[in-house]
Amino acid sequence: MTLRLDKDGKIARLVIDRPDKRNAFNQEMWDFFPTLLADAMADDAVRVLMVHASERGSAFCAGADIAEFGAGAQDPTWRAANQASINKLQHELARAPKPTIAIVDGDCVGGGCGIAMACDFRIAGPAARFGITPAKLGLVYPLHDTKLLVDLVGSSQAKRLLYTAALISAAEAEKIGLVTMLADQPYDAAMELATQMAEASGQSQMLSKMQIQRILGGQAHDDAETLAEFRAAFDSADFKEGVSAFLSKRKPEFK
Repeated sequence: MTLRLDKDGKIARLVIDRPDKRNAFNQEMWDFFPTLLADAMADDAVRVLMVHASERGSAFCAGADIAEFGAGAQDPTWRAANQASINKLQHELARAPKPTIAIVDGDCVGGGCGIAMACDFRIAGPAARFGITPAKLGLVYPLHDTKLLVDLVGSSQAKRLLYTAALISAAEAEKIGLVTMLADQPYDAAMELATQMAEASGQSQMLSKMQIQRILGGQAHDDAETLAEFRAAFDSADFKEGVSAFLSKRKPEFK
């Protein structure tokens, strides 16, 4: 199985396991990823999802399987299905209600970089490299994924990455905002972050994520929906537990 979902209490791991192909995605993987993502999001026990390669130090994802893609791209029907699958994965991952963390300990290229950018956080090791390479093939990056890139690094750096198709180091990626955190032990750093988030209010995280999505989509002012969400939070079980824990001087236990 080239993709699998492992669950351990509040933390789930979506594991990319195709090391012999540098974790490049074929059509079956593009199709299957959203099923595993939906499983993690639907499981009430899961609070945080981490996405990473099966082997530490290996490529996170080298992008699309070029051998398959090169052959299939000549068929308009296959090409349309492939594009739809990639768009579905990226759209659903970027809008997943629970926190998501990409752990990058090797090369993260093309469509693989898109997967990492669709996560909330990118924790990288010092040997990681990032690149968006359609310009090497005479292609164009999807608009949705280009927006993810621009939101992270700004238009000028996005142009540099897209126009040159160059690979950049983890240190440079952190400097321009593509990487959230650079760590010598990225898996340990990601676990520490995931544990911190798993102890906080999932309701607050979900609503905050929705607010950020609205802002990135251009909304700057409250509307009836956001005001209703704000008011409803005061009647929630999480708010009651948070206040009770604060007054009792104990750690809250959010459900």
